[in-house]
Amino acid sequence: MGRTSRWLLAALGLLGLVAGSVLTTLAVTGGTGSRSVPGTDGAGGDLRLASAGMRPATSCDDLLAQYVERALEEVGPYGWETGPVIMFDASGAARSETAAGAPLPTTTRSTSSGTGTNVQEAGVDEPDAVKVLDDRLVRVQDDVLTVHDLGADEPRLLSTLTLEGMADGELLVSGDRVVVLGAVERGTPGAYDGSAGTRVVVLDVADPGAPRVVSTADLDAELVAARLHGDLGEASGDPSEDVVRLVLRTGLPALDFVQPGPRQDQGAALEHNRQVVRDSTLADWLPTVGGAPVVACGDVAVPTDRDAALATTTVLGFRAADTDPLAAASATGLAADATTSYFSTDRLYLATGPASGWWERRPTIECIDCLPPTPGDGTTDLHAFALDDLDTTYVAGGEVEGSVRDRWAMDVADGTLRLTVTGTGIAGPAARAAPASSVVTLREDGTRLVEVGRVDGLGVGEQVTAVRWFDDLALVVTFRRVDPLYAVDLTDPTAPRLVGELKIPGYSEYLHPLGGRRLLGVGQDAGPDGTLRGAQAALFDVTDLTAPDRLDTVAYPPRSSAAAGTDPRQFTWLPDRRIALTVVADGWDGRTGWVSVMRLGGDRIRNDLVEVAVGMGGELADVRTVPTPDGRVVLVAGDSVSFMPL
Repeated sequence: MGRTSRWLLAALGLLGLVAGSVLTTLAVTGGTGSRSVPGTDGAGGDLRLASAGMRPATSCDDLLAQYVERALEEVGPYGWETGPVIMFDASGAARSETAAGAPLPTTTRSTSSGTGTNVQEAGVDEPDAVKVLDDRLVRVQDDVLTVHDLGADEPRLLSTLTLEGMADGELLVSGDRVVVLGAVERGTPGAYDGSAGTRVVVLDVADPGAPRVVSTADLDAELVAARLHGDLGEASGDPSEDVVRLVLRTGLPALDFVQPGPRQDQGAALEHNRQVVRDSTLADWLPTVGGAPVVACGDVAVPTDRDAALATTTVLGFRAADTDPLAAASATGLAADATTSYFSTDRLYLATGPASGWWERRPTIECIDCLPPTPGDGTTDLHAFALDDLDTTYVAGGEVEGSVRDRWAMDVADGTLRLTVTGTGIAGPAARAAPASSVVTLREDGTRLVEVGRVDGLGVGEQVTAVRWFDDLALVVTFRRVDPLYAVDLTDPTAPRLVGELKIPGYSEYLHPLGGRRLLGVGQDAGPDGTLRGAQAALFDVTDLTAPDRLDTVAYPPRSSAAAGTDPRQFTWLPDRRIALTVVADGWDGRTGWVSVMRLGGDRIRNDLVEVAVGMGGELADVRTVPTPDGRVVLVAGDSVSFMPL
C-alpha cells in the first residue's frame, strides 16, 4: 500500500478580502512512491496544491465523484458527445525602435543532445528511434532493437532483439540502460489497433552483443511526451541520478454505452448511458499498470474550473538505473486534459485549453485560401511543476487568453515563462476581430502564474508556423500569403518589444540558431499569391534585429517538403563544420528522398542532395543523421546504417 497522504495546507490563510470573500491558496507538491493502489482514504504521496484553480481530492470517493459529475455533462444518447482530443506526444502592432548602438539580444542557447538527437532544450533529452551511446548506436524499428558498433570504419551489427507486443518504439538512454517506449499491440499479433496503451521496456546493454531485459510494464494510458533529465549520452559517468519522466493521458473511458434503436428512444438511451457513467469506477479514469492505478487518489489535483477538458494527465518519474525502475516511480496526476507539455531543465509546464487546430489546417499546394487561420478563441490554463529528483511538484497555476500552438511555442528563461499564443481576444488597444498572435511573459507570484508583459498584433489574419526562443529574444513566423518573421526583444521580460520584421514569400516551419548572428529556417517557398512551390531553406542575418535580412536560400524540387518542419529530429547541426543536414521528401511519390547537406560560409549556402533509399516498407520519416562523439555522422535509412561521407 502507498504511504499515507498528507494534505499540507502550507499556504492556507487569509491572503486578502475581495468583495467580502476570503482568498485562500493551497500550497502543493507531488511525492514519490505512489504506484500502489489508492485506498479509500485517499492514500498516496505528499501532494500540496499550489493554485486557487486546483483543489485536492479529499478521498478516492471524492475523486470519483468529481469525474462522474463532469462526465454526466459529456454523455448523450449515443455515448460521449465530446469528440476525440488530438494530443500535441501547436501586423498592426506599433514597432519599438532600437536606438543606434544599443545592445541587442543574444542568441547563444544550445540545442544539441549528447545522444545525437536534435532537442528543444539543452540538458533535456527526447526519445527517438536512434541513439548514440559512446561508440555504440542503439536503434529500434517498431519492435526490433539493434545495437551497432561505431568503432570501426563502418558500423557493425552486434545484436538484434525482438520486443514482442510493441509497436512504434522509441528510445531514451541512461548510461548502459536503454528505455524503450512504444504502443502496446492488441488483437492480431504484429498489428497495433490504435487503442491507447504504453509499453515501457528497460534493457541493459553493458554487453552490446547480448542486451538484457531488466523490466517490462504495460501502462493503460497514452504516452503524450517523454524526457530524460541527466548527463545525456555519458555512459562513462554516473547515470544513477538520471530521471525519465513520462506524461500520460487517460481519456474518456470506453464504457458500455447504448444507442437509440427500435427498442429504446433517445431518452431511454440517454438515461442508460448516464447510469453507466454513475456506475464507473476509478479504474476507468486513472492510468493503470498490471491492473493497479499508477497514481494514488491523494496525488491527483482536481481543477475547480468545470470547463476544463475531462481526462487524466499523469506525470510518472523513474530512474532507469534502478533494479525495478517503475516500482519506485513517483506519480502526480491532474484531472484535466493537457494538450501541450513543455519541459525545461527544472520545470514542466502543462497547458490545458483550446487547441490551435494547426494540424487540421496546414497550408497545401492545392489550397491556401480555403484554410483561413484558426481564431483560437478561449482560455488556456497553465500548470507549472518543479522538477527535483523524482519529485514533480505543482508550484503555480494561471491562464492566458488564446491557444498555444505546440511545445515550441513555450519556453522558460531566468524564471520567466514565455509563450506565443493565438486568439481573437488580444488585450489592450491592439484588440482585433481577426485572429492575431502575441508573445506573453509570465512569472510565478506565490502560487500563481501572473502575466508580466506582452506584445500583441503579430500576424493579424495569419497562422503561426514557427517559433524559436533564445536567451532574450523570440523569433515568430506567421504565414498566409507571405512570411513575416517577427523579432521580439525579451531583454526586459516585463516590457517585451517588437523590434523588427521581415516579409518574404513562403514561410519557415523550423528555425535553428547558428550562433549570435545567423539563423537557418526550413519550410516552404511560395509564390506572390501564397501558392506553395516546394521545400526551401533560408539563411537569415539577425545582427540588426530592427532589420532582419534573408541572405540566401536553397530551393528544393517542386512539391517537396522539408521533414524538419514536422519533426525537428530530422535536422542536424554540426557547428564545428558549419554543416546543416535535413531530410527532404519528394512530394510526387512520398518515397523518394534526400539528405540536404548545407555547407554554410559567410552569407551563402552551398547545398548537395544525397539520395536516400528506405527500401520496401521503409519510411522517410524514420531517416536520421546522427552525429557521433568522434565527429562522424551516421545515416540511418531503411535497414541501412552507414557513415555519411561529408
